Amino acid sequence: MALDEYNRKRDFSATPEPGASSGSKRRKKGALQYCIQKHDATRLHYDFRLELDGTLKSWAVPKGPSLDPKSRRLAVHVEDHPLEYATFEGTIPAGHYGAGDVIVWDRGVWMPEGDPEDGYRKGKLKFRLEGEKLSGSWNLVRTRMDGGKEQWFLIKSNDEAARPEAEYDIVRELPDSVLSERTLIPRKRGKTEATTPPKPIRKPAARRRQDSDQTLLGAKPAALPEQFKPQLATLVESVPDGDWRYEIKFDGYRIMARIDSGKVQLFTRNGHDWTAKMPQQAEALAGLGLESAWLDGEVVVLDEQGTPDFQALQNAFEAGRSGQIVYYLFDVPYLNGHDLREVPLEARRAALGALLEANESELLRFSADFSEDPESMLESACQMRLEGLIAKRAGSGYVSRRSSSWIKIKCKNRQEFVIVGYTDPQGARSGFGALLLGLHDDNGKLHYAGKVGTGFNQATLKSLHAKLEPLKVDKHPLDKAPPAADVRGAHWLKPELMCEVAYAEMTRQGVVRHSVFHGLRNDKPAEAITHERPASRGRSRATPSAAERPAGKIKISNPERIIDASIGATKMDLVRYYAEVAPWALPHLHQRPLALVRAPEGIAGELFFQKHAEKLSIPHINQLDPALYPEHAALMTIESPEALVGAAQMGTIELHVWNAVAPALDHPDRFVLDLDPDPALPWKRMIEATQLTQTLLDEIGLRSFLKTSGGKGLHVVVPLEPVHGWADVKAFSQAIAQYMAKLMPQHFSAVSGPKNRIGRIFIDYLRNGQGASTVAAYSVRAREGLGVSVPIHRDELAELKGANLWTIRNLIPRLEEQGGDDPWATIAETQQKITAQMREQLGMKAAGRATTGD
Repeated sequence: MALDEYNRKRDFSATPEPGASSGSKRRKKGALQYCIQKHDATRLHYDFRLELDGTLKSWAVPKGPSLDPKSRRLAVHVEDHPLEYATFEGTIPAGHYGAGDVIVWDRGVWMPEGDPEDGYRKGKLKFRLEGEKLSGSWNLVRTRMDGGKEQWFLIKSNDEAARPEAEYDIVRELPDSVLSERTLIPRKRGKTEATTPPKPIRKPAARRRQDSDQTLLGAKPAALPEQFKPQLATLVESVPDGDWRYEIKFDGYRIMARIDSGKVQLFTRNGHDWTAKMPQQAEALAGLGLESAWLDGEVVVLDEQGTPDFQALQNAFEAGRSGQIVYYLFDVPYLNGHDLREVPLEARRAALGALLEANESELLRFSADFSEDPESMLESACQMRLEGLIAKRAGSGYVSRRSSSWIKIKCKNRQEFVIVGYTDPQGARSGFGALLLGLHDDNGKLHYAGKVGTGFNQATLKSLHAKLEPLKVDKHPLDKAPPAADVRGAHWLKPELMCEVAYAEMTRQGVVRHSVFHGLRNDKPAEAITHERPASRGRSRATPSAAERPAGKIKISNPERIIDASIGATKMDLVRYYAEVAPWALPHLHQRPLALVRAPEGIAGELFFQKHAEKLSIPHINQLDPALYPEHAALMTIESPEALVGAAQMGTIELHVWNAVAPALDHPDRFVLDLDPDPALPWKRMIEATQLTQTLLDEIGLRSFLKTSGGKGLHVVVPLEPVHGWADVKAFSQAIAQYMAKLMPQHFSAVSGPKNRIGRIFIDYLRNGQGASTVAAYSVRAREGLGVSVPIHRDELAELKGANLWTIRNLIPRLEEQGGDDPWATIAETQQKITAQMREQLGMKAAGRATTGD
């Protein structure tokens, strides 16, 4: 009943907001969560929500929270929301209640002082917050009734987290989402006016090619930093309003150039020195005659049409052909003894353009900006198969982090298709499973073009299914029969209905991949629907993907079975993911005994944990010699793309591997600390916990590597020489967990069990015994969304927004973009032992003599 008003106000067939059923249950025991959602509705405001009694008690705060105890912020009490709303981000469609964009501005846990139900009923709540942005003590106080809605005040207590508003306005300083790259672009923007008096920048005459001085507003004398992080763009879904400068989004590698006394170094965005890979570009930069600078840009290889070709760029690096690589420069944050980060964008770029006027090399180019209508530019960029546009706010400075003053708008392939059939629903889904699509060729023949199984809600499935039923026919309407595996159990239709579909790519066979339904179309005849061919092609369409190069001949049964209804993912989607990720995953599976988590009926069905092949025939799976692990059945390993695909064919979702490599199964070659949080904890607690754990490992002399769990936690992986025994390694990892829990008991627990994890992070060391296993790098997780466990760079951690950011839908582009910049590139060659001194530092008793390695 508490959610009746929430349901009454919303049409869930149209809004993406989560529905609330009368049977909604409370969360399992854990810390109480809170969230603050930034909501750009009729007016921009902030929705403050506290978990209490199984729902989110909610207040609309027009100005957002203030850290100033003197600032009482009006908070209008509104209807309760379901707990699932705490992670909702998206766009509520026009014409619906609350229409506008929503992001999660803050979230974490709240700790009531006193009885929270009694305080809520009496209109006086006092509590502490521990979130990504807010902390300390707060008050919600009811004032009076007005117009049927309770008015409260949200007030910050005067404690260590309080700050005067004139000194720090948190809603202005931290505008973006804590869960994603989303931001809300204000609907009107003016140019930033520079108020800092001008300061001259003079380059030494001996090294300068131009005689005129440049005067830049906001420049500050400063030494050249040894290291420098680039500004990163925030992904948005559409062209914003306001005053922005637009550039092409290049399909290449981000490169920062450091020039000091004529010496040039080239760095990736993660700080790796690639100067040796691009000697000709370094020589061209030296020819500019700069005394000192940091330059920002992107390296690409252009195809015959002048379009960046990512595959060609990778080939150029692999073959050592740097002469094919073009370095597009677009910013200059440091120049000749001055910090230009507070100089307005236009002035920085004008200075960069002036520097490049004397450039004589074809390998260096200025990334021009455009003043045409941005919608038209985006359309043109997408037609040319470019990645999209980068927009930079006029007058903005330069910051070494992800920022809303630089945004990226990516292209999506999108066009109309003829609906030629549909498949049956699987699992809990109703209506149909996927729509089967067709396109006409130049001769008017209708060909199979793949299918679309995502982008529907329950109402769409029902209404669309009613339109499909009258069009059913006995035989397919296509010129040629489609692959049987793709259309098993299909219901064929008269080719009269049309739909619009967005998709990632189209294979050489004319089949769409990673498609999303966007609605029916009736503005043109079905006969007119053909493949819209662009003027030029990008990299992913120029070369076949791994999924187009099947790993052997493995028959995939029930390819359309839905394995995750929350995203409409099918068994074939999973198979394709494992086929594509094989080059990255296999090195971390090689000769490691593994266990499979199988979900033959999808993640909503029963899960099976399988350590041995037994009677189940898994195509191309490898079995180790039983003598390596006596008194047990033969252990399995995966050594090929065919085995990965074969495992997926048999319903495998997750791959779990040992901390040892055959044949040395008596000696682990690593240990893993699985940081497992109370789900309600703010993500920044996970980041801090991981940083603290790695710092401890640094101090005792052990190098560590990171990966996301694909769920809620992070894994700290410590490689070892395989010289220690299992008991020694497990005891050592337990000592680390106990040391951290004793040092910071309010943050860490070394004892398993949900009750020991409330408001804390359990450091799980239990995966370090013989026969135990941890989810493998690049393995999918059997959870809603099909997140993936992904290796990350240590310097990526601070900007990470969660442990399940990468899924089977979006990981491959990240891996392709990284190229050779593998976070775990050196893990196999990292040789280290557990020493007596390390044990002593952790307060361990003297270890036994057996296989200690020291």
